[in-house]
Amino acid sequence: MSKGKSFILGLLVGGTVSAAVTLLSTPESGRDVRVRVKDQGLELKLLLNRLKVEGLRLQQQIKHTSKEGAVLIKDLTDEIRKSVEEWKETVEPHQESIYQSLEQIETSLRDLENKVKNH
Repeated sequence: MSKGKSFILGLLVGGTVSAAVTLLSTPESGRDVRVRVKDQGLELKLLLNRLKVEGLRLQQQIKHTSKEGAVLIKDLTDEIRKSVEEWKETVEPHQESIYQSLEQIETSLRDLENKVKNH
């Protein structure tokens, strides 16, 4: 059962139980109790209608927000893809020289290690 249905069921059961307890334990006249119960019933009905309207509004807002989120994620993904492609295009022409520089650095490090060990 969804949380919304459980909440509404809880309101209805709570309202019914409180009305029954009020009827059985009140020192007021029957007419006064009936008027009060009727008023409380109307208040409960208004509350349920407001909850329904707010629930529908929230549902629409969630749909709208999820659509906006999907568009933003798609745009972000496209921008990241474009940035990676541009980076690849920038690095590719220099890739061989980068590898050569790394090999030279590794060689220099090995030579330095050997010199340190020998001293």
